[in-house]
Amino acid sequence: MTHTQISEAANDSPFTQARDKLIVALDVDSITAARETIAALGDVVSWFKIGSQLFTLAGGDIVREVTGNGARVFLDLKFHDIPNTVAGASREAVRLGASLFNVHALGGAEMMRRALDATRDAAHEFDVPLPALIAVTILTSHDGATLNELGFHDSIERQAVRLAALAHAAGLDGVVASAHEIKSIRENVTDNFLIVTPGVRPAFAARDDQRRVMTPGDAVRAGANFLVVGRAITSAPDPPRAAAMILDAMNTAMRH
Repeated sequence: MTHTQISEAANDSPFTQARDKLIVALDVDSITAARETIAALGDVVSWFKIGSQLFTLAGGDIVREVTGNGARVFLDLKFHDIPNTVAGASREAVRLGASLFNVHALGGAEMMRRALDATRDAAHEFDVPLPALIAVTILTSHDGATLNELGFHDSIERQAVRLAALAHAAGLDGVVASAHEIKSIRENVTDNFLIVTPGVRPAFAARDDQRRVMTPGDAVRAGANFLVVGRAITSAPDPPRAAAMILDAMNTAMRH
């Protein structure tokens, strides 16, 4: 799926298949567990997220393995460093074949612009589809007390909007944001701006360490383009059934 196709699928009609908008997080502690999850869900979903845990364990090979099996990868490493380093990391994310990857908006506008330039240059150099590049706003494990601890005294909503606007101004394709901030981001950032939403928990699942959560149906109705769901699926007694239940809730929300 090309960069354009990702944007079109994410912003398509309400009848777009939910399976193109559900990203299963492979936050597992072994390559075997990752492979078992991919095998179990390969016929149900089309996206997998590879984050810090699995990438640190398995490296770029696991990205190539997932894409080699025909699935798409959201590489969730939240690059946040000096602009030159993040530009280099972005180049390698393109080389690996990620369809979607992220930087952290707190890295600033210059860092995000350099990442975008490197992404475009690398896609041309390697003759591969241009991935979508998005920025993290506020982690869904954070609350107001966490922001105060870090020295940010605005509300989570205002901080998320500010970072989303910064990412948009830098030319990025979208952001990672809690469903609770979607409405405000949509009101302040125009165009086909992607919003990828973690912290999604169906009614049958526990919150775990997420604080700002929402059900899949409510997140879709709020305007999320992609939902990221991990333990509610991967730790379920029957992961394919759990994924199917979430997809059903998403499809129902998209029809109404």
